Amino acid sequence: MNQMDVKAARSAAVAATVSRIREIEGRMGVTRPALEAIREELLALAAQEHLFPSNEFPPPANGEKGSNRYLLREEDNNRFALYLNALNPGNETKPHDHTTWAVVVAVDGQELNKVYERLDDGSDPERCEMRVKEEVMVEPGRGICLMPEDIHSIHTTGTRPTRHLHMYGLALEKLEGRRAFDDKTGQVSYYNKNFMKPTAGADK
Repeated sequence: MNQMDVKAARSAAVAATVSRIREIEGRMGVTRPALEAIREELLALAAQEHLFPSNEFPPPANGEKGSNRYLLREEDNNRFALYLNALNPGNETKPHDHTTWAVVVAVDGQELNKVYERLDDGSDPERCEMRVKEEVMVEPGRGICLMPEDIHSIHTTGTRPTRHLHMYGLALEKLEGRRAFDDKTGQVSYYNKNFMKPTAGADK
């Protein structure tokens, strides 16, 4: 299969998957069972590894930190945005929320997700108290579901770069009020939306 055939097959598979995901949300709402059903759709898509070759979706060059985020599809009104995120081993983020639902699955590579619970009542917008509630290893065949209010951090492990599919109810650059949390100092900070724009080429 040549590159044009792969791109056409990928576009068709992504469109069909997102259509089913849209139907799931419309029928079940934004609930944990709905996100689990969405995860199954994304796992089936991610299993078609040949659609997401590493030469088309490389991580940052020379083992650099940070990520390359490729937009695969975004529906009307910036809904149902699907990205492929490529990172090198050794990356990690602060705990953060999304303010929209999110499901992440792996095409290749391992990403440890730490999911947190807040111990305070959230009344102080600048401070938090939290602890790790659960750890989930996102790897081929396994994903994670996150409600809008859930807080997690990511840590790329192993020796292989990651290629992971990230599905959001609303495009990242359209999210308002996203927060990052420092679980050691208790400081709460807010994301700059420009930081969330895709950093690499996209399928259209």
